[in-house]
Amino acid sequence: MQAEILIVGSLNMDFIVKVGSLPRGGETITGWGFTNLPGGKGANQACAVGRLDGVGRMVGCIGRDVHGEELLASLRAAGIHTNGVRATSAEATGSALITVERSGQNQIIVAAGANQCLEPGEVRQAIATAHPAFLLLQLEVPLATVEAAARQAKAQGAVVILDPAPSQPLSATLLQGIDILTPNESEACLLLGLDGITIELDETPRVARALLALGPRCVVLKLGATGVWLVDGNRSRHFPARRVEPVDVTAAGDCFNGALAVALAEGRNMEQAIRFANCAAALTVTRCGAQAS
Repeated sequence: MQAEILIVGSLNMDFIVKVGSLPRGGETITGWGFTNLPGGKGANQACAVGRLDGVGRMVGCIGRDVHGEELLASLRAAGIHTNGVRATSAEATGSALITVERSGQNQIIVAAGANQCLEPGEVRQAIATAHPAFLLLQLEVPLATVEAAARQAKAQGAVVILDPAPSQPLSATLLQGIDILTPNESEACLLLGLDGITIELDETPRVARALLALGPRCVVLKLGATGVWLVDGNRSRHFPARRVEPVDVTAAGDCFNGALAVALAEGRNMEQAIRFANCAAALTVTRCGAQAS
């Protein structure tokens, strides 16, 4: 029987518009192709797990509204268990405003909504009950909830995978409890207090080792079209990305994390899991939307 993956995180409805180029500050531009699609970093990772035939369970919060119902339907269609998703009347379902330019690059603004209602106690209980082999975390729910989830899962012997997005400072205690940290370039720079949001390839080994020194057991540094860099106690190596024509990069990182967890749950080693996740993420950017891709 395949190991279960528990995903603690956000569920958002994405409101997407395409533009020729991303707007500058104070600029009004014309867009086209407006649509709304299920998203949220947690739910995106869960959908990736389900669509890749992983055994996944989602823990999060939605509002008592039509968008919450759509998000649940999307997760269930992907084969994800949703009994850990709580509906609340305190807030509307979380939302994200996304602009996507012709190159596939995007800008995203998130309104947390019901995601901020996910409490430490309920995630501890969910993890204690499910006893998952893997835990997927992101940062679109309260940080105290993320920290509680990581502690509970680690105490039970689960492999804890953290995508530190959206970027924010993290405590040494949290980072030291993470098995696999998967930042992108801007998140890595924030964690290390570096200027800028991009990292040159020849700087990557040094940056990855600096991230490893913060406490996680393994770092998988995501470099977009350049691929990823893996560093742990034994290895430091580059895995090139698959070459594709990008349409929309939304959720590529989420898909990568979901695919990584599935491959590890199937018993593949880290290098095999990264190659598999690179392929899944590459396919994601060839289609529009988050869970839709």
